[in-house]
Amino acid sequence: MLLTRRFFIASTAITGAAFAAPAQADEKTLNFVLIGDWGRNGHDEQREVGVQMGKTAATFGSQYTVSVGDNFYEDGVTALDDPQWQSSFEEIYTAPSLQSPWKVILGNHDYRGNVQAQLDYSHTSHRWRLPARYYTETVTLPDGATAAFYYLDTSPFIKKYAGSKVNIAGQDSQAQLDWLDAQLDASKAHWNIVIGHHPIYTALDDSDGSDHDQPDLIARLNPILQKHAVPVYICGHDHLLQSVQMGGITYVVTGAGSQTYTPKAAIRGGFASGSHGFMTVKLSGKSFDYALVDVTGKALFSQSILPG
Repeated sequence: MLLTRRFFIASTAITGAAFAAPAQADEKTLNFVLIGDWGRNGHDEQREVGVQMGKTAATFGSQYTVSVGDNFYEDGVTALDDPQWQSSFEEIYTAPSLQSPWKVILGNHDYRGNVQAQLDYSHTSHRWRLPARYYTETVTLPDGATAAFYYLDTSPFIKKYAGSKVNIAGQDSQAQLDWLDAQLDASKAHWNIVIGHHPIYTALDDSDGSDHDQPDLIARLNPILQKHAVPVYICGHDHLLQSVQMGGITYVVTGAGSQTYTPKAAIRGGFASGSHGFMTVKLSGKSFDYALVDVTGKALFSQSILPG
């Protein structure tokens, strides 16, 4: 069935927790962590974020990690034997809690390098999972509800990349939109959760031309999310932790895996922080509970999305 209901949202700013509090003490949840914009050979706090993410993942029993793209700076990887596989990934995220699968998507910096090498690394790594440029997965939650995840490849939608070093040549963005629309139309999952690299809407003011919102995605991708009442869209690209709710959709950015910047004040009633960090999720049939967590393990912002 399609998610035609509205979603009720509760928000809190938390100053001492390491992750979103469980909805109910006796409720089992699917727990995972998400990080974006990270691969800098351990620099720009990447290593420190990785250490804390490992601690947090262990504390709340994360079952896997999602990477929302820009996995390697500045120009992706060159091949399967590129030293960045070790210096930016294998030697950084060493905690036992991060040895479970990494479900990966591509960012624009990955498109500046060898995308096929990132796809092929799935066949040699025990945890790297990038089966295609875009893909879907449906999982059964511990309480018996189901969640469908749609992992998108958003770079081909961005018009300014055409003919640039971000080599999107040959990628059919309309085919991807048609695929997503059909997948959502056929979905019987309780939750439909969409993950991309680029933001659609952010919590920040774009009036000075800062290019936080992505008009190309607002025009083409967002109508499909609205049509199918997708409750949450998660991304990176903007090097921040931020969240904003618009038109029944919560837009979350977890792009603070390494280099960040200090944002202007959040608008639209949202949250934004330039702290280095990552995102945690606890998911059940009753709620989607998430937190934006900084490099010290403090949850800066927490929210529960409840089906109404």
